[in-house]
Amino acid sequence: MCGIFAYVGGRKDAISLVRDGLKQLEYRGYDSWGIAYPKNEIALLKEVGHIPDKILEEPSSLALGHTRWATHGGVTRLNAHPHLSSNKKIAVAHNGIIENFEQVVSKYDLDMKTKTDSEVIPLLIEYFLEQSYSFEESVRRSLQELEGTFAIVAISSAHKELIVARLGSPLIIGETKDGFFVSSDIPALLGHTKKVLVLNDGEMAILSGSLELKNFYENVSLDPSFIEIDWDVSTAEKSGYKHFMLKEIMEQPKTILDTLQGRIKDHQPLLPELEGINPKRIIIIACGTSWHAGIVGEFLLEGLAKIPVEVEYASEFRYRDPLVEKDTLVVAISQSGETADTLAALREAKKKGAKVLSICNVMESTIARESDIVLYTRAGPEMGVASTKAFITQLTLLYLITAHYASKNKTLSVRQVQDMCDDVLSLPRYIEQVLDEKGQIEEIAKEYFESRNALFLGRGIHYPIALEGALKLKEISYIHAEGYPAAEMKHGPIALIDVNMPSIFIATRDTHTYEKVLSNMQEVRARGGKIIALATSGDRRVTELADHIISLPRTRYALSPFLVTIPLQLFAYYIADLRDCNIDKPRNLAKSVTVE
Repeated sequence: MCGIFAYVGGRKDAISLVRDGLKQLEYRGYDSWGIAYPKNEIALLKEVGHIPDKILEEPSSLALGHTRWATHGGVTRLNAHPHLSSNKKIAVAHNGIIENFEQVVSKYDLDMKTKTDSEVIPLLIEYFLEQSYSFEESVRRSLQELEGTFAIVAISSAHKELIVARLGSPLIIGETKDGFFVSSDIPALLGHTKKVLVLNDGEMAILSGSLELKNFYENVSLDPSFIEIDWDVSTAEKSGYKHFMLKEIMEQPKTILDTLQGRIKDHQPLLPELEGINPKRIIIIACGTSWHAGIVGEFLLEGLAKIPVEVEYASEFRYRDPLVEKDTLVVAISQSGETADTLAALREAKKKGAKVLSICNVMESTIARESDIVLYTRAGPEMGVASTKAFITQLTLLYLITAHYASKNKTLSVRQVQDMCDDVLSLPRYIEQVLDEKGQIEEIAKEYFESRNALFLGRGIHYPIALEGALKLKEISYIHAEGYPAAEMKHGPIALIDVNMPSIFIATRDTHTYEKVLSNMQEVRARGGKIIALATSGDRRVTELADHIISLPRTRYALSPFLVTIPLQLFAYYIADLRDCNIDKPRNLAKSVTVE
């Protein structure tokens, strides 16, 4: 991990092109960076920390860059990518993990200088070159020795070409009239081209003045299949906002409409992908924010469509020999479509005979391509590491899936399903109202940005939103926060309550547990705790109990998670901004977690 960008072609500013491409990939998170380009040997620029605004520029038509997020070996200049061969004539950048690197080092008696697994790759290529194999064949033979996951780009000081390969970690080639770009993610390519080739597992490409695609196991040529990306480059820019995260929070009304486009017709859900799929049980697999979306989906599908649902951490799913019965539908949720744990769980589910439906944001991502059915969230590029608009669009699709199966299973009447569809179309207007109150939320944040702990509490369908609110605060402000079902507060967390720790209650009037939540608020108030309440507009009972009120429009129970999510995102954002945190690139985090 975490980001690769490279260029080969007719332009002579390859170094600055790669540097700019790496800056576009900063949102993925990184702790060091490096750029390599050919001279008599490989010239190398690399450092710990952030990419500077200016770097040494020399004329070059070929360059390779990488942003690293440490897995093997500490955060040092030596461990930063790209890595060199012993003779300094080969450079390689690698995303992923080489699981058998120690065995390879021992087998070929390689002299490792770093603490990384990745260094084994250029050393192995050098070994095969010394056996008189060509550069291409040396790379191919090296790839066959590797076990694990990788996206690899290799250059040689003696060859004006890039050789790229992929196994389990994303890599995309962009074609322009004057050369080829290579990137770990699509947004970094948008300023240059929308014509892209997404490498499949087991494929390698040789890029110079032309492109040759091969299977590196069988050494057979393949026909490249380019696609056109319809994302607008402006969606990957800040558009005047201080941070990408704030921009993406503010984009959520539009992203919901984009997700709904073509999905509702005549007041009914339109999901032809699900025709003929009639599950008796659903298992949702996901990680992090997507896992929270999955729990909301569990409440919706069980409560309205009456389908039994289990939500699993993808990272645990395949290690416990899960029972996947006939007529089980597995739903994999991932913003990037490249989440390694979710991909591994998906493959385990397919091995056990399950149909897999994926909900993801990136076309032609690995999870999308390996699923039986794909529903795209259409959120556009999400540059902030902490997910916001992707989460909202995941909820949108889960809501539509629920409406589809509630109609199909006749657990709701035709009129009730129509109301579901009509109400979700009105949702962006309600979210705009919540966003209009962001100034009030910023003022509340000013009172609590120096807190060291926070407690987020909700019941029923709001419990996973409490988890998500706590996660957002942890991710970007580094304040310790916990999310709990409000009733569970009495079973331990109530010991933490004091005047210095805010408790954020989701206390809207659209649930049958409303009275219970009020009782939980009383318990906090009795112990001198500070209360921030998300409440239905005009609710005087909550006003009497809370120190601060964030008012929300009244909506149906199934849609309340959408409205509740927005102020929690804003609260985390303003807290982090007041603490002067690196909001779009929080420490230790990566946007796309492509290793297990």
